Amino acid sequence: ITAVRSLPKAKGKRPAVIILHERYGIDQHTQDLTVKLAQAGFVGLAPDLFHRFTGDRQAVLRGAQRVDLTDDGALEDLDAAVEYLKKTKEVDGERIGIIGVCQTGRQPVLLAARRNDIVGAVVLYGAIGGREWQGNELRPTPIEDLIAQVNCPVLGIFGEADHIISVDDVLRFRNCLEKTKKNCHIRIYAGAPHGWLNDTMPGRYRKEAAKDAWNLIISFLKKCFGDVWDKD
Repeated sequence: ITAVRSLPKAKGKRPAVIILHERYGIDQHTQDLTVKLAQAGFVGLAPDLFHRFTGDRQAVLRGAQRVDLTDDGALEDLDAAVEYLKKTKEVDGERIGIIGVCQTGRQPVLLAARRNDIVGAVVLYGAIGGREWQGNELRPTPIEDLIAQVNCPVLGIFGEADHIISVDDVLRFRNCLEKTKKNCHIRIYAGAPHGWLNDTMPGRYRKEAAKDAWNLIISFLKKCFGDVWDKD
């Protein structure tokens, strides 16, 4: 599996964050976020979850080709990423978090449901749009069932004007987390469309929301890495 990695200037073992790409694969935006994680003092790692795809990668980058992910394949890749980080001398293996964006919003929930050594999971406008509430052949476990099995705090960040994920979807997501007594924080940004964190897409990008959301993500991860959350 190829990946992009960024290391912080801080010496010693640091927390690590797996940052997952959107439907375009590892594009400039994903690389930029990996660097921003390092600037925040974390080891950033962006694995290519599309590495099994043998078609036109330029079409994927343009958004003209969709690559579907299976839960089994994603778990295999993310398990490998976690084990890689734990063997990396710059990483504190007890402090690993994960961020999923858009198409990969499901994967942080999936990983946190299947492992008990992920300390924080962030979902950025993904995982809960419409049909994603039901299971299918590629992803057989309904997202609601995965939420019930999550082993760490969850931060969910969404946009009010998202054409894929409705406010009702977000409320359902929050209710599922609360019903199963999961530590969580949910934020909806007024007027924000789908993909509004991505500053390489001027039509979608919302500067103030993106700045606030990134600060929220870093604050959330620092709380997770600082063991502030009550595990019970």
